[in-house]
Amino acid sequence: MEKYKIIFEGDEQDEVFDTEADAEEYALYLCSCARTGAETLHMSNPGDYDYDEDEEYDYDYEVIEVDE
Repeated sequence: MEKYKIIFEGDEQDEVFDTEADAEEYALYLCSCARTGAETLHMSNPGDYDYDEDEEYDYDYEVIEVDE
């Protein structure tokens, strides 16, 4: 039976999903967390962390099929 994993920003995640839709949903959640983290870092130290809430942030992820 096929299982799915996510490669997010070049790093393979440990979670394994039963459906591609579940993996995609989790990948979008990771994108949301990364954006929230970028915003938080900017609020803590704006000189070191650029962030523009109007800018489109695209995070690289891929859903892959694995055999388990």
